[in-house]
Amino acid sequence: MSKIKICGLFRECDIEYVNEAMPDYAGFIIDFPKSHRNLSPTDVGELRKKLNPKIKAVGVFVNRSVEFVCSTAKDAELDVIQLHGEEDNLYIRRLRERLSQEFLNPPVIWKAFKIKSKKDLDVAEGSSADEILLDNGYGTGKAFDWSVLENSIRPFILAGGLTPEKIKDAVKKYEPECVDVSSGVESDRKKDREKILLAVRNVRQKII
Repeated sequence: MSKIKICGLFRECDIEYVNEAMPDYAGFIIDFPKSHRNLSPTDVGELRKKLNPKIKAVGVFVNRSVEFVCSTAKDAELDVIQLHGEEDNLYIRRLRERLSQEFLNPPVIWKAFKIKSKKDLDVAEGSSADEILLDNGYGTGKAFDWSVLENSIRPFILAGGLTPEKIKDAVKKYEPECVDVSSGVESDRKKDREKILLAVRNVRQKII
């Protein structure tokens, strides 16, 4: 069964919504001012304390230093580090080495890729990250051509343009490891409780 991540949480009520819905992952955008969902490491730490411990916390980073990512992951007790910039396999290797030195159980590493063609999918599948996240173009709220996924040979996390309704089709047809939704569960650029509940329900229900 596919898992689900609700990303872009930035208010205390957002935490209340996901604690009620119980997705598998909750995502926080860290130190990226271009996003209206941006949080400081301190803010993430405070929200993390209110998150149900059964929900894994994901920190989203864009082109930040290995040192910054590691220190934030430790302070905010992140379960997953999601890299959303130009981080390459060398960066991932350095990050993994640093994490292994500082954590007894190091966070899992996800790497996001913009998918426009089969060639982009090939690049993503060659990543040394623990999981690959396939997106249209970080934060656009639009989906890429999912037909490319028919050629996938590696488990993936699907993001971009997902709504509670589209999630049902994506899970049924492509069986992603996880679906990642943010703007699709918002109203007026803020998380919507009902949409979050519906998105999680649509992933968890048995689809015939």
